[in-house]
Amino acid sequence: MNFFGYAEGDYIPCEMCNSPAVDIHHLERRTRNKVTNDYIENLVAVCRSCHLACESDNSFNMYTRIKHLENVCHQVYAIIDLNKRLNEHRENRNK
Repeated sequence: MNFFGYAEGDYIPCEMCNSPAVDIHHLERRTRNKVTNDYIENLVAVCRSCHLACESDNSFNMYTRIKHLENVCHQVYAIIDLNKRLNEHRENRNK
């Protein structure tokens, strides 16, 4: 959860309903072979109720995927913006 700025012990909300997240759901099911699906775009923090809905309802799982990817994109854009501002600050300081 470091990608989203959470530390161990932080309150992490369910990405779907904002209840406390207690599970990490793999949007694409884990495979039995050695290929791992443990990458940020495939891992979503959810409460137990939403996790069960993701597992049993393909439409809800797809909606969860879309919402999660929007959250990932927002975080990436925030990191890019922060880096841009830091670089501008460094450039101005060196003038």
